[in-house]
Amino acid sequence: MLLDFHSEIYSWIRGGLFILFIYHLLIYFQNKNNLYLYYSLYLFSITLFLCQSFIAEVIPNYTEYADFTIQFLAYGAYIAFARVLLDSRSKLLEWDKYLEIEIKVLLVLSPIFLLIQLLFGYEFQLKAFIVIAPIITAFTIYTFYIILKRIKNNNTINFVIATLFYLVFANISFLELVIGKEAFTNFGVDPVFFIYVGVLFQCLILSVIIGSIIKTIEQKSKNAEVKLAVKLKEMEELKMTALQSQMNPHFLFNSLNSINNFVLKSDVEKASDYITKFSRLIRVILNSSSSPTSTLAEELGILALYVKLEQMRVNGGFSYKVNIQEHINLETIKVPPLFLQPFIENAIWHGIMKKEGEKAIKLSIKKEDNMAVCIIEDNGIGINKAKEINHMSQKRKFFGAKATEHRIKILYKNKDVLIETKDISSSQETGTRVSIKFPLE
Repeated sequence: MLLDFHSEIYSWIRGGLFILFIYHLLIYFQNKNNLYLYYSLYLFSITLFLCQSFIAEVIPNYTEYADFTIQFLAYGAYIAFARVLLDSRSKLLEWDKYLEIEIKVLLVLSPIFLLIQLLFGYEFQLKAFIVIAPIITAFTIYTFYIILKRIKNNNTINFVIATLFYLVFANISFLELVIGKEAFTNFGVDPVFFIYVGVLFQCLILSVIIGSIIKTIEQKSKNAEVKLAVKLKEMEELKMTALQSQMNPHFLFNSLNSINNFVLKSDVEKASDYITKFSRLIRVILNSSSSPTSTLAEELGILALYVKLEQMRVNGGFSYKVNIQEHINLETIKVPPLFLQPFIENAIWHGIMKKEGEKAIKLSIKKEDNMAVCIIEDNGIGINKAKEINHMSQKRKFFGAKATEHRIKILYKNKDVLIETKDISSSQETGTRVSIKFPLE
């Protein structure tokens, strides 16, 4: 059986090599990685070498012309494959130039042996190959020493083992040129059988290596995606922090103006009370500013302090009511710090402040489907009237409200976030309603 190259065992090996050649060539066309190109060329050359007895039945003298020529091409492709696999250009900087020279020498030897066949015949090729083969083998073994010394990882070790498998069995087959073919056939084995065995083991190990490389690339890709997601999240948090840092001075400026007004009116008691409440509010705000988000429960607590301060500033004061729908867990809803304050501020200073009589602001929090809805209603003069008084264009927004809109959209990645301001004035009453919708999750 081992003397008959038409037997199934040999056919299976040749077929497997050809399928591997097609497979890696297709991978190369998909991602243009030279690793797969050189390996597919090596597999194709080895397959041609192992099929030469069949091709010789169709093309006379094919073996004499193709035997050594194809081997040199195969070895050249394999070394090119090894350079990419081991990344010798960066990890074996000094030795890589010798590998490059070896490839060029093998590519030159390939046509030279064709020329030798034309001029001197196959016997002269044999004599030349007997001289060249030991040199290539010795250089390869020394290269293994260099590789193992400078590149220490599992893929390198496996590559050296795979190549040694082939090298050992190929040299056993090479002994045919020295001791004759009969020394093998007497044991019922053709010398080329050892090349089949060497190639088989080599390809199995190399398949494991290439599979490991693909897995490593996929893992790096996943890690890169995770790092990118983290970086994007950090950028979003920085944007939120930047907007918050712009908004806090805006809020502080207005509060300090109020203190100044009390001082100018010589209302020392109110100024003192205001400063006490104001300092407590600042302490709470500073504690919450360390995080880009806070819970809605914390937000309502800060908002209650802020409203108490504003009630002291507004002549006659105003009522403030909070209605929370049942079964809403405010501790689990994440929001940007002070995200409601600018809308309450607008309701006060551009709504009820300019209204005579009873002044009221109502905050409602409810759940609609999987959305949290915060509704701020005031009975002020209405946003349309406020714009007329302040000579504002329809496109302009108050700074705090605009900054908050950006912050909450960043937090929820613009997903299902809706902020709507509506004038609810009628012939009987006036006012403004602001609706803020964002995901509960």
